[in-house]
Amino acid sequence: MTGGGQSAGRVRSGHRAAVLFDVDGTLVDSSYLHTLAWWQAFRQAGHDVPMASIHRSIGMGGDRILDKLLPAGRDHDSDDEIMASHAAVFATFWPALRPLDGARDLLAQCQELGLAVALASSARERDLAVLRATIGADDFIDAATSSADAKESKPAPDILVAALDAIGVPARDAVYVGDAVWDIYAARALGIPAIGLTCGGTSEAELRDAGAVEIHDSPRTLLANLTESAIGKLAARAPM
Repeated sequence: MTGGGQSAGRVRSGHRAAVLFDVDGTLVDSSYLHTLAWWQAFRQAGHDVPMASIHRSIGMGGDRILDKLLPAGRDHDSDDEIMASHAAVFATFWPALRPLDGARDLLAQCQELGLAVALASSARERDLAVLRATIGADDFIDAATSSADAKESKPAPDILVAALDAIGVPARDAVYVGDAVWDIYAARALGIPAIGLTCGGTSEAELRDAGAVEIHDSPRTLLANLTESAIGKLAARAPM
């Protein structure tokens, strides 16, 4: 990955506003595969963690997932091995990954509106490359981040800051789209309006309570309501 999170390879000039997207559970149907991968990684390390608890934590960085779900007094020397196990199990699911309905078209339409498009993901670099190939929308992506671009993972806003830096857009001229409460918290920390999608398995009530300004059930539904959404309003007011 190139420096500053610009893994898209070319950052177009002239953008005054941007849409940032989470990837797992937002553009790619992978939240439950991550849940299963973590469950297996925990079992291999001798920890029996309910899948429901794991799923509610998906969207946080791996380090935070371990701290949230495992005993505080555990042997932390095994943390790296657990995260490596999760990565290995998740990699076996790569062939099963599918884009969520409307994901590619949504990115394309955001670019058509004159907005920069950045993937603000905390996925590992190898996973991010596979996720991007799954979406098949690189022509409409200006920049992307991975876990390597942030010191602190979500709900800290570091990933969003890296994405904004990569495209040269201030937080006041951005909207974020995510599927987990951790995405909404990260955006809220920067004062960025966040659109919640329920396709990752988090309920509308939870996303709204976290601070989402609007809720849709999929990228396709957001696309159908784009003009009236926070994205459409951003495009209408952004000088180009």
